[in-house]
Amino acid sequence: MGVKGFKNLMADKQSYQRFHLNQVAQSFPDTAETMLLDTYLTDEAAASARVFRVYRETPPHYHAGCDEYLYVLSGRGTFWMNDPSNAGEFAPGDLLFFKRTIVHALPKILEGPVAFLSFDTPRRDPKDVIFVNPEDGTPESFVRGR
Repeated sequence: MGVKGFKNLMADKQSYQRFHLNQVAQSFPDTAETMLLDTYLTDEAAASARVFRVYRETPPHYHAGCDEYLYVLSGRGTFWMNDPSNAGEFAPGDLLFFKRTIVHALPKILEGPVAFLSFDTPRRDPKDVIFVNPEDGTPESFVRGR
């Protein structure tokens, strides 16, 4: 048995996948009751990969359990990390990174739809959304899976 045959024996359907990110991003509805809608591409303990669409500005919040990498698939807006004074514009092709407990916000959507590819390390529990001002929302008002 050659290397190719051995690899096929060792790999199962869950060991590898291909994703068409633009198709995933374009499949979200035009409106949502929550600030975001997301869909998990992978959901492993070590890391999760999601595509999410932002429907309205997100107030300052943080995640206690994971670091986050956000790759901009579509849209433009402003985003700040750690302090509102470092707000900057984002556009497709940009990558935003912040460690767990870093407060961040998306105060302005300049052009929609805004969609991100997110890698959370380790996996982010969907309830791990802590708003600086608790009156700004709850995990349930923040994101819902598609």
